[in-house]
Amino acid sequence: MSDYNVSKLTTIIEELDLLDHEALDDKPEPANASSSKVKFLDTKPKVVEFLESIRDISLTSTPSLYIDIEGIDLSSHGSISILQVYVHPVGKAYLLDIHTLQEKAFLTPGSRGTTLKKVLESNEIKKVFFDVRNDSHALFAHYGIHLAGIHDLQLIELVTRSYCKTYVTGLGKCIEHDAPITSRERADWSLAKERGRRLFAPECGGKYEVFNNRPLPQDILQYCCQDVEFLAVLWKTYDDKMTLEKREWVVRESIERVNLSHTPSYNGNGRSKALAPLCFL
Repeated sequence: MSDYNVSKLTTIIEELDLLDHEALDDKPEPANASSSKVKFLDTKPKVVEFLESIRDISLTSTPSLYIDIEGIDLSSHGSISILQVYVHPVGKAYLLDIHTLQEKAFLTPGSRGTTLKKVLESNEIKKVFFDVRNDSHALFAHYGIHLAGIHDLQLIELVTRSYCKTYVTGLGKCIEHDAPITSRERADWSLAKERGRRLFAPECGGKYEVFNNRPLPQDILQYCCQDVEFLAVLWKTYDDKMTLEKREWVVRESIERVNLSHTPSYNGNGRSKALAPLCFL
């Protein structure tokens, strides 16, 4: 083989090796607000569109709405920035811009007069949160919203767990250990979570105020979307282990958590929050 052909073959091999490394690089494309699977709601017409989209699916026996909240010190002293809703039947995440819309996000009515406040306060519409306490506290303190119809996924994990039940578990550990996903999907989730934390977590050099930046940074948007999507995945995993008695216990304890979050003495950062309920089934 001539020197020219050897050189050409070497170049081709190097290029293929580079492409292979790029293909294996765990850097997923961040979610985009214009994506068909993500909607960023920052105007009243967009809120109306969202309410219309959930009008006929929110009364199903299996929860359709999986919700989380991001903000600055979620308490009566802080503020709510974003309310994320994953609508499972349509496979779409909606990010409501509470920082911009404020009370208009909750009080803008759809064509039948339904508002987001009514959805959140409805006993008939099942809604899944993961550890509802701080979210409930912030919603009640700032917008007078009394959550109802809540199924707290942290309690569902606890009641279906087969080992020590002294403490509740965080969402990250639930996703890491229990979500039925591939190793690549778990790596993508972990990377997106870390990218988001670098921007908002003070211990990582970030600031919670990043949730109020507009446009929302892509890494923060991805962070907000993926957790509510995983709530739906985990619900199915745990729900297969539920009994009627366990479901009734979860509903009762979810109500207790909401009521507790409304009391003047509620401490959203208390160490006791890590303990399982005393009246555990």
